[in-house]
Amino acid sequence: MRRYIRANTAGATYFFTLTLQDRGSRTLVDHVADLRAAFAKVKQRHPFQIDAIVVLPEHLHTIWTLPADDSDFSNRWMLVKRSFTHRLSDAGVEFGRRERRGERLLWQQRFWEHQIRDDDDYARHVEYIHFNPVKHGWVLRAGDWPYSSLHRFVREGKVMKDWGISAAIEGQFGE
Repeated sequence: MRRYIRANTAGATYFFTLTLQDRGSRTLVDHVADLRAAFAKVKQRHPFQIDAIVVLPEHLHTIWTLPADDSDFSNRWMLVKRSFTHRLSDAGVEFGRRERRGERLLWQQRFWEHQIRDDDDYARHVEYIHFNPVKHGWVLRAGDWPYSSLHRFVREGKVMKDWGISAAIEGQFGE
């Protein structure tokens, strides 16, 4: 069996995809305030920069840049997932349980990561993140999805307000 080895570059920028076990769930958007609180809690003790993010009902995509002397994104994700899960559990939100150990099972165990290689790779992944709600049919315009860093990019003048209209961009992300 081949063992997967994660990237381990201090100060690097990474693209991530995380998914809930229940692909039909709306948990992430229904409890987005709890998700934001989980991120904030982890960032206090283990700083990182969220360059771009989109939160969809059952998965999220994000780009993080880690501190120059740190490469431990796995621990950060474990803490974010744990904090969010505990917040929901404490609020009485029901979700599946793992049979073997009886632990809460909200998230898929693994996540996808990709170390950003250069400016073009970064730009492609930011566009992928911001266009994702359109790709999945949640909205016709990327700017209509409320749980996206696209709104910050518009405020900062990095993209136009009408960026991400379905007919103009569809099919440009290699999927």
